[in-house]
Amino acid sequence: MTDDARALDEMIRVALAGCDLVRRHYAGEFRVEYKVGDDPVTAADRETNELVCRQLERAFPGVPIVAEESDASTFGVRRDAAECFFVDPLDGTREFVARNGEFAVMIGLARRGRAALGVVAAPETGRTFAGGPGVSSFELARDGSRRRIAPSAVKAAPHALVSRSRATPETHALLAKLGATRIEKMGSAGLKAVAVACGEADLWVQCGPAGMVWDGCGPEAIVLGAGARYGERGGAPPDYADGPLDLADLVVASTAPLVDAVVAAMKLQ
Repeated sequence: MTDDARALDEMIRVALAGCDLVRRHYAGEFRVEYKVGDDPVTAADRETNELVCRQLERAFPGVPIVAEESDASTFGVRRDAAECFFVDPLDGTREFVARNGEFAVMIGLARRGRAALGVVAAPETGRTFAGGPGVSSFELARDGSRRRIAPSAVKAAPHALVSRSRATPETHALLAKLGATRIEKMGSAGLKAVAVACGEADLWVQCGPAGMVWDGCGPEAIVLGAGARYGERGGAPPDYADGPLDLADLVVASTAPLVDAVVAAMKLQ
């Protein structure tokens, strides 16, 4: 792998190409199918998955890819790889179908099982975030300029985000214990994470199922690069190499004390 700056530039380029394709689908009519239960999928998911994977393979030959809409038989490649890409071609398909704009193209790179670099690009709003724990996280403006992002400094009475479609009663009970002053619903795991990373919210918490590894890697890298905190059960970071494919009991917070407060409150539930 080349240096982080070059890798991140390529990941941004690929994510923005994916955004262009998603926008073309979003502007027209599309058919909605369902993978399991009420989990929707569209041609935008599948075609963007193919485009992003193809371009990553060309830019980073030999680096394996775990992508949501790829064959599940390929997901095992992450276990033996020093580096691995995680791709969610359309994070927030429910929001895409509802046409509320809360969806994103996400690419993450994990090294030795830890989130290293990430891009979250929102086709409808045009906002793009990128970064990682070894580099500064930033928002990429339409003119190509980069604005470094940072989380808020709040430690109590946080402005909290919850999933628009997955929020549980346990999540709301937890936020009540924390004294959250404002609770806002939002779609897309990536968009909620970067909202915390750039200080537009203080906390995102999800008790129970919180998505899959491709929902976590890119956003986590950006959160860490901004100086915020990202943890799964008990506050520990996800293991993208040997951990389960699904994420649970997720907390993304602006400060370490806020993470500690969430984890302590979770233990009391």
